[in-house]
Amino acid sequence: MLKQRIITALILLPIALCGFFLLDGSNFALFIGLVVTLGAWEWARLAGFTAQTARVGFALVVALLLFGLHLLPDLAPWVLVAAVVWWALATFLVLTFPDSASRWSSAAVKLVIGLLILLPAWQGLVMIKAMPLGNWLIMAVMVLVWGADIGAYFSGRKFGKRKLAPKVSPGKSWEGVFGGLLLSLLITAVVGVVRGWSASQMVAALAGAAVIVLTSVVGDLTESMFKRQAGIKDSSQLLPGHGGVLDRIDSLTAAIPVFAVLLWMAAS
Repeated sequence: MLKQRIITALILLPIALCGFFLLDGSNFALFIGLVVTLGAWEWARLAGFTAQTARVGFALVVALLLFGLHLLPDLAPWVLVAAVVWWALATFLVLTFPDSASRWSSAAVKLVIGLLILLPAWQGLVMIKAMPLGNWLIMAVMVLVWGADIGAYFSGRKFGKRKLAPKVSPGKSWEGVFGGLLLSLLITAVVGVVRGWSASQMVAALAGAAVIVLTSVVGDLTESMFKRQAGIKDSSQLLPGHGGVLDRIDSLTAAIPVFAVLLWMAAS
C-alpha cells in the first residue's frame, strides 16, 4: 500500500504543480474544471447513485455549469457567498450528525450540496489565480491546509484524547485540531516577519489563517459525514493508494472559496 501511495504521488505531484502554476486563463480554468468534474463523478456515488450513467450525467451537468460560470464571471461573488453560507450550515450538520442526516438524506438534496461544494471551489481558485501574486496565494492556502493536516496528525497521535466528532470521524481529536491550527499560525507568523508585515497586517493574517484552517477541518469532516452515511470508505479508487479525488481535496474545497472571499473583502 505504501509503495502504491508513493508511486501515485510521484506521478500526480508534477502534474498538479504544472497545472496550478504554469497554466493561466482558460487553460487553468479547464485544468481545475477537469479535477472538479472528476470530483462530481465521485460525489454522485456519495449521493446514492451507483449506475455509471447517472454518475457521468451529474459530472456532465457540473462541467456545463462550470463552463457557464466561465462565460459569466459576474456570477463569481454570488457563488462564493453561497459557499460561505453552505460551510456555515455544514458546520451545524457535522456537529449534529447523525440527527442532521434527516435534513439532507434525499438524493436531490445531496446533489445540490455537491454543487455548493464543487462549483465554489473551482470559482475560488479561478478568482485567486487572476489576482496579483495569484500563484503565491494559491500556494499560501495549500500550505495552510497542509500545515494544519500535518500538525493535526502529529499532535493528535501524541496528545489526542477528546474526540472532535466521534460519530463522523472517530480518529480526529480536538488536540489534533489545536495542533494543526498552531502550526498553521506559526507558518503565517514566520511569513509575516519575513515579509515585514505591520502589526495590523499580522493580526489580520493570523485571524484569516485561523478561519481558513477551521473551515478546512469542516470540509474534511463533511466528506467523512457523507461517506459514513453512504457506507463507503473512499470516494472512489481513481488514485491508487489514496482513494478518490474528493478524498484528497475535501479540505481544500472548503478552504479555497472562504480564502477567496477573505481576499476579496481585504481588497475592497
